[in-house]
Amino acid sequence: MRIYWELFCTFFRIGAITFGGGYAMLPILQREVVDGKGWCTNEELTDYFAIGQCTPGIIAVNTATFIGFKQKGVPGGIVATYGLVAPSFLVIGLIAALLQNFANYAVVQNAFAGVRVAVTVLVLNAVIKLLKSSVVDKLTACVFVAVAACAWFLDLSPVIFVLLAGALGIAVKVGKEAAKK
Repeated sequence: MRIYWELFCTFFRIGAITFGGGYAMLPILQREVVDGKGWCTNEELTDYFAIGQCTPGIIAVNTATFIGFKQKGVPGGIVATYGLVAPSFLVIGLIAALLQNFANYAVVQNAFAGVRVAVTVLVLNAVIKLLKSSVVDKLTACVFVAVAACAWFLDLSPVIFVLLAGALGIAVKVGKEAAKK
């Protein structure tokens, strides 16, 4: 039972202190579940984010589900997911009840502007950490540049980029294994 409580509390804390969605949550997830708990590696977290982006639902929720599932199967996935979303439900309920009364105040608008800037920095930090752990050789650097260029210039679903990069990774691995034989 202890691991379920630990999953719930860890993801509740992450959900309670993160603003800006899944990408803003990445540095906190890295610190808590990779560095702190050792529940997954940076590479696994990157994989969970990639899969979470291609599957229906919210990236952060999908990632929490994957990590919880890795720890304790389906019940672990449910507990981690519930822990992550519970703070949002509480805060959204509170905001919905109060926001209409305060949304036009300059202090509220300025606070949201400051939060957006801080979230942007957190996302950039997460991207840099992911870049360091994902781009490890010439091939991955080429894939990174190709996907970045295509993402900037083409209006395609991220799913296409992930699937093509995954297929390329499989093809390269199979090619290397065939070359060894």
